[in-house]
Amino acid sequence: MRFLNIVLIIVFLFIPFAADASVKEYTLKNGINVLIIEDHKAPLATFQIWYRVGSRDEPAGKTGISHLLEHMMFKGTHKYSSKEFSGIIKRNGGSDNAFTTKDYTMYFQTLSSDRIGISIELEADRMANLLLDPKEVASEKNVVMEERRMRYEDDPQNLLYEEVIAAAFKAHPYQWPVIGWMSDIESIGREDLFKHYKTYYSPDNALIIISGDVNPDNVVAGVRKHFEGIPNAMKNSTDKKTSEPEQKGERRIYLKKEAELPYVLMAYHTPSFPHDDSFALEVLSAILSGGKSSILYRNIVREKQIALNAFADYNALQRDPFLFVLGATTAPQKNIGDLEKALYEEIEKIKEAPPPEKEVQKAKNQIEASFVFAQDSSYSRALYTGMFAMLGDWRLMDRYLEGIRKVMPEDVQAAARKYLTDDNKTVGILVPVKMGEK
Repeated sequence: MRFLNIVLIIVFLFIPFAADASVKEYTLKNGINVLIIEDHKAPLATFQIWYRVGSRDEPAGKTGISHLLEHMMFKGTHKYSSKEFSGIIKRNGGSDNAFTTKDYTMYFQTLSSDRIGISIELEADRMANLLLDPKEVASEKNVVMEERRMRYEDDPQNLLYEEVIAAAFKAHPYQWPVIGWMSDIESIGREDLFKHYKTYYSPDNALIIISGDVNPDNVVAGVRKHFEGIPNAMKNSTDKKTSEPEQKGERRIYLKKEAELPYVLMAYHTPSFPHDDSFALEVLSAILSGGKSSILYRNIVREKQIALNAFADYNALQRDPFLFVLGATTAPQKNIGDLEKALYEEIEKIKEAPPPEKEVQKAKNQIEASFVFAQDSSYSRALYTGMFAMLGDWRLMDRYLEGIRKVMPEDVQAAARKYLTDDNKTVGILVPVKMGEK
């Protein structure tokens, strides 16, 4: 069976991956874009609606408003009461959820394909008729504040990541956490949310993707019926953001927090896809951190035994330039300074000599296999289509794989030399303290 799986992966990797011919595109009169993806493997369908608004689009002093608005979208319209949206989906055998990122907010439901019309009607209603009851706003703010306490303020490693991002960016709004700063969340009122809703939850700022066992002509007729009459409430804000100036020296922060072990994070400014260097950076990340045979695990965790874990992370699919991040947790009785030095040594090895062709090809295979197999359901196909659409065009998926396939060892070395430099990095160190210690 293991041999068969390997053969299937190899077959997939040598099949040309082109823009999916089953995707059909429509544009409604009010500007809303619609993509329909036919997939008849199972009698299911996924409805997704993407809004081009995330934490990068928030006004100063109101960080977290996009995430809070996501919560409020489940709190009722003039037609449906609070929490009734999810109740209707569940009673019809479906599931639903949503998430907010730095760049966009997405809502989705998966249902039997003959009931996808329910999603269409419900999403159109809350695009146009969100209630934003002041009592619900006050209640949900408390929920989000508690979420922040649990996920960040009580989690030392997540809190360090938040601090490093805030230090790495001094001008661009990527410095703001998606969940928002506590004082900002507390200050958000009903009118703030209503203005944000009317500015960004507008047809000309939205994308609908329906993927699954559907007939495009039939399903788009339902979308037109419910969405085409929704007006563009306000002119959307411009997408011009302050460009992050070039970093000209290392930034370093220390976080003292109750924790078991020291932890280090290093963040380097890098371009995002589809910049030509993004492909080599993606491969570099996989070489350093692509499983237990990767460089960081093999050399730092297993051989030197100075870390419990070590990783590299590069998210190329950001609307603006973001970061290449490395991190590791110190093994018990080991020194955080030695661990940080060991991470630098692995970077320097790649700068001094290109990684072996075998390592580069393995990383490329991992990236491509992960990309292809991640799209094995109607939900995930729609998800990947939407992520690239948020960057400008869903057909950029073709360029992504083409770029990965062309990466050579010298490209990886050049990317490491260009971006993983001392003057371009922000370092965060978690310093454990005992409970009650100041």
